[in-house]
Amino acid sequence: MTPALPSVPAGHLVLGVGIDVVAVDRFAASLARTPTLANRLFAADELVSASGSPRRPVSLAGRFAVKEAVAKALGVPPGMQWHDCTVISLSSGQPELVTTGTVLAAARALGVTTWRLSLSHDAGIAAAVVLALGSSQGRTE
Repeated sequence: MTPALPSVPAGHLVLGVGIDVVAVDRFAASLARTPTLANRLFAADELVSASGSPRRPVSLAGRFAVKEAVAKALGVPPGMQWHDCTVISLSSGQPELVTTGTVLAAARALGVTTWRLSLSHDAGIAAAVVLALGSSQGRTE
């Protein structure tokens, strides 16, 4: 079964696109070498799975790729805080982006109202694609 690609809802425009890849082994080594790194990059809810067990490095690498892709989709806003961009998993397993603080402010300044994301990992690489969408209502472009 082919996974669904991020889609653009009717009445929306793509305002930004971000993509990022993370080498899982290198990311895992960084987490092991710097014990405080995980807490600097991820909110507490991101560090555990739905079952309450600690997330594996491959899962965290994917979530970090999303955060980097969000930064790129927003044009790398100055002062962006990693905790203001959180990846949660819906009951279906689908990832969803929650923005607050610095990321929400940057998104609103660009007119972003909706996010679509896709993340995957294979062969030691975690990858993410993020679409920043806004309403086409009132635009004359």
